[in-house]
Amino acid sequence: MYQGFLVMRKFLFVGIIFAALLHFMLHIFVQKKTISTSIVTQQEPLTTLKPSTAESLKYSLRLPTDPIKEYKSCYNEKFHLLLNMSEIEPFLCENYRKQSAIFGTNKVDLPYGTRKGERYFDVALKKLPKCDLPDEIRNISCKKCVVVGNGGVLRNSTLGKKIDSYDVIIRMNDGPVLGYEDDVGQKTTFRLCYPESIFADSLHYDPNTTVVLMMFKPHDVKWLSELLLHRTVSTYGFWRKPAMRLIYQPHQLRVLNPLILKQVSQNLLNFPTSFPKTEKPKHPTTGIIAITLALHICNEVHIAGFKYNLTSLNSSLHYYGNDTMSVMAQNEYHNISAEQMFLRDLIDHKTVTNLT
Repeated sequence: MYQGFLVMRKFLFVGIIFAALLHFMLHIFVQKKTISTSIVTQQEPLTTLKPSTAESLKYSLRLPTDPIKEYKSCYNEKFHLLLNMSEIEPFLCENYRKQSAIFGTNKVDLPYGTRKGERYFDVALKKLPKCDLPDEIRNISCKKCVVVGNGGVLRNSTLGKKIDSYDVIIRMNDGPVLGYEDDVGQKTTFRLCYPESIFADSLHYDPNTTVVLMMFKPHDVKWLSELLLHRTVSTYGFWRKPAMRLIYQPHQLRVLNPLILKQVSQNLLNFPTSFPKTEKPKHPTTGIIAITLALHICNEVHIAGFKYNLTSLNSSLHYYGNDTMSVMAQNEYHNISAEQMFLRDLIDHKTVTNLT
């Protein structure tokens, strides 16, 4: 028995020696691997590494500081001071009721709140798969944007190529690009409209356009919900026949946050919160709303096509069609004089740059 115990001790001793030797060899191997990797990282330029390795190293070295630098270089203090409120989401999402409760828009009727439209909002927003900026736009660090109005001043302007050079191009209503590319360009990132002004002819369909719908009345939200549910659309309550079908895919649609409409009307244009029964309520034009949206999502904003010449009633209202300025002069729902003063102030203070 004693001899058996001695044999076991010998085997145990040999096992310990072997384990120690194996551990020592493994340690030497790892140390050499670490040193060689360190030498490659320190001495070889990133371009000599495999592309994936170089990119990952660049990213790891860049990540801690660049977001701060990008924020400082992109931050526009003039926009922040002008908007004078905490950042809000530009578009409504399916959980819009939470934000409505926070900002109190659930207690305000459309167009500057959501009240009287909630049941239609619930249906429509549930059908829209996206409610944020498109990925290709959100990933641009410093967004340079142009808001293209529909003014007649764009006729023969030859601004098309310049307009198409911007990161974000915002257009409005049914202002066409087909046939007018030389003057207004052909690219469209966002198009703001409402049921009566959205394109209904697939000739104008653009797969790269995100349509931003402005809801001014419960009928507008009902219209959207009916189209998304593939139901027959009621034309009751519209000042002009709305589109009877959607040429855009659901993922291309967004609903503008009523807070932006309220901000334009009451904070920027200083419209009263209520109007006498004998007076038509004033609402901002789509153009001013589009500029305000740009101030929310862009870092630099240029505008084109916003010059109205109300002293010449026979001049062209739009860069397309035959309407004259007299049509706008007779409009009771907009305060063009107030909007022109606001635009002049933006331009004079270099908050925005006017191309026309």
